[in-house]
Amino acid sequence: MRIYDIYLAGQFVKSTNKLPVMNKYSGEVYAETWLADAMQLDEAIVKGRQVMGELASLPAYHKYKSLRFIADALLGERQRLAEVLSTESGKPMKYALSEIERAAQTFLIAAEECKRLPGEYLSLDWTEAGKNRAGLVRYFPAGLVAGISPFNFPMNLAVHKIAPAIAAGCPIILKPASATPLSTLELAGILHAAELPAGAVSILPMNRKIGHQLVTDERIQVLSFTGSPAIGWELKKQCGRKKIVLELGGNAGVIISEGTELKNILTKCIAGAFVYSGQICIHAQRFFIHASLYEKFCEQMVAAATKLIAGDPLLDTTQVSHLIDEDNALRVESWVNEALDAGARLLCGGKRTGSFYSPTILTDTEAFMKVRAEEIFGPVITIEKYEGPISVAVEKINEGRFGLQCGVFTDSVKELDYCFEHIQAGGIIHNDSPLLRFDHMPYGGVKESGEGREGVKYAMRDLLEARILVK
Repeated sequence: MRIYDIYLAGQFVKSTNKLPVMNKYSGEVYAETWLADAMQLDEAIVKGRQVMGELASLPAYHKYKSLRFIADALLGERQRLAEVLSTESGKPMKYALSEIERAAQTFLIAAEECKRLPGEYLSLDWTEAGKNRAGLVRYFPAGLVAGISPFNFPMNLAVHKIAPAIAAGCPIILKPASATPLSTLELAGILHAAELPAGAVSILPMNRKIGHQLVTDERIQVLSFTGSPAIGWELKKQCGRKKIVLELGGNAGVIISEGTELKNILTKCIAGAFVYSGQICIHAQRFFIHASLYEKFCEQMVAAATKLIAGDPLLDTTQVSHLIDEDNALRVESWVNEALDAGARLLCGGKRTGSFYSPTILTDTEAFMKVRAEEIFGPVITIEKYEGPISVAVEKINEGRFGLQCGVFTDSVKELDYCFEHIQAGGIIHNDSPLLRFDHMPYGGVKESGEGREGVKYAMRDLLEARILVK
């Protein structure tokens, strides 16, 4: 069994508190690492602040070289890293490999974006008082960043905090999820060799009490949090004067318009519904299908869902596997049973064995049911029909408190324009599921799905501050 040291400002260290990390499929201890203590967190903060000036003054070519080195190193070790990621998270290997590749792409994007920090020349003679005056606007690093990342994308969602911080010239302290810290600690070994100032990055698993200092400590200027809405909005109340970026998930919807060829979209819908057992914040959870297609779509989705191969995530053939732990499987089970008791109809699935929950499709659900109103974070979808124009489906999409992404299948430009104008979500995905994300696009939600945007260039905007020189 391997023991991973934690990464504190350029040094690999231990603490007095061991953290066992489970193989999510077998339930056995896979590796051990450490939970950082309060003194170690304080040291990371002090050292991060000490290198703020050095990191801010790093020339673009140096940051580019370091970021490109990290991207190449991730690709060079993607098979081994994917096996670690798959084991600690329960994510099937094909998706674990994709996550490592996406993390490398995110660092490559950051390498490019560090060369084009924003700035502008601004004429000020718009009034008589500004005659012969001009302004030079530059953007400077905001300061020390705290990142808190979740279990479901243990590498790439952490990278979406680390890579923009390096590109913007900000030191960062990352708290990975305690259930899945190993991927980022593997990353720490690569970061350590990337010729960055010691203190530029610390990766510290912590318990919730000690980690909460990342939220309240005034020496930290920016907080970037990905996780549940209940926690995220509470952190905003407690973070003081920090800038804050919140990516808080949702219950993404899909609209399938009249006239859509179902045979062309089934693979995308099944993937959107059940990739990583639905443990993705843009998991396609709520399907609204035109009445003329509803019966046929239900039949095809049920047939495809019941053929998905379950098993050990390390096997290349596995398509769905266990949830992150049994508590979450029990929660999913209770939500489904609650919906069935309230009148929903089960089309397939609905069975739990330990931490495994079978791919499940429900219909005849109501907006108040948790399987539609909340983020289920499990392999469960609802399928409902709508009649009339696409505006009826849009109303159903907007009925909830979330708004992260939405998929719209239509061949009508008029319908697509209507959806773009009226759907309350941060992203509208045309002719694909809401699961689609490219790592350089702006990504984030409205309503209770969060505030601020990820996607390297857009994340960097929250890590930079404008300063003007008036001449």
